[in-house]
Amino acid sequence: MRVGIVNDSVMACEVLRRVVTSVPGQEVAWVAKDGEEAVAKAKADVPDVVLMDLFMPRMDGVEATRLIMAQSPCAILVVTATVSGHIQKVYQAMGYGALDAVDTPVIGPSGQIAEAAALLRKIDVVGRLVGKAPARADAALIPAMPVRPIAAPADHPLIVLGSSTGGPFALAEILPLLPAGPDASVVIIQHVDAAFAPGLAQWLGDFAKRKVELAADGDLVAPGKVYLSATGDHLVMQADRRLYYSIEPRQLNYRPSVDVFFRSVAKFWPRPGIAALLTGMGRDGAEGLLELRRLGWRTIAQDEETSVVWGMPRAAVELDAAEFVLPLPRIGPVIANLFHVQFAGRAQARPVPR
Repeated sequence: MRVGIVNDSVMACEVLRRVVTSVPGQEVAWVAKDGEEAVAKAKADVPDVVLMDLFMPRMDGVEATRLIMAQSPCAILVVTATVSGHIQKVYQAMGYGALDAVDTPVIGPSGQIAEAAALLRKIDVVGRLVGKAPARADAALIPAMPVRPIAAPADHPLIVLGSSTGGPFALAEILPLLPAGPDASVVIIQHVDAAFAPGLAQWLGDFAKRKVELAADGDLVAPGKVYLSATGDHLVMQADRRLYYSIEPRQLNYRPSVDVFFRSVAKFWPRPGIAALLTGMGRDGAEGLLELRRLGWRTIAQDEETSVVWGMPRAAVELDAAEFVLPLPRIGPVIANLFHVQFAGRAQARPVPR
């Protein structure tokens, strides 16, 4: 796997080079000292993954991520001195297409490189997502979990959203337009490291002007609430209409998996709702969306033009899993309109555009 390194620190570049080349089959494609140089180098030679710092002269990592994803898209991993200290910029970079973030490794007093293992794990996951690492056989998508008894009927509508690369910005645009109040529940599956989930929930809540809760193990899907997947395990629904986390299937590259959640919803939610599959790398969510559509759910895929990466929604389109293929600015209004037509029965609702 070929890796581009973007950092204005000579020492950091050397540490990153050592970490990258410590694994057979990984090599440094190029090194850039700032975002502007990174954009030019990525355009001339697209690597498999870019390790992007956030703070650099001339052009920072957020803007460089935006331009690279627009001009020469590739996997981008934010590698910066203190991720937790700059969480807003991390989410901005992820909104433009960065897949994940990790602290920059440093050389300790003993000469050992601290945090190298964390970076290598992230690179390995990215390698699997872009097909540059050994494939793993996927297990059955729905984990083998004991079916719990139904506690109470769920008579309110459910809206489910799945997203990955570029998802934070897409979600931030959609959430403020979704039905508020005591009617619908919203559950979001976003591919994100568990360490960033609390900040992402707060960040999305600020945009939506409503509380976004981290889904806790055993949460009953309650009307009027918005839930965000909170761990690296898969979020699933069971027959009691509660949300649970499962480490299985272990072999899936996408954690939490949109497919796993959508399929569990198809199995256990008692009435059709609304599902949307947003921008993201790979195919996660497409088959689950198809199952929902076959059960009468209204299904939406984000279009190519407005997707940071048209992977997941494209897979849904190819499977004919999406009833509507829409640009991002139309998804929120269409979900709201579908909600009023299907669940509120409002006569004044406008026809839904195709």
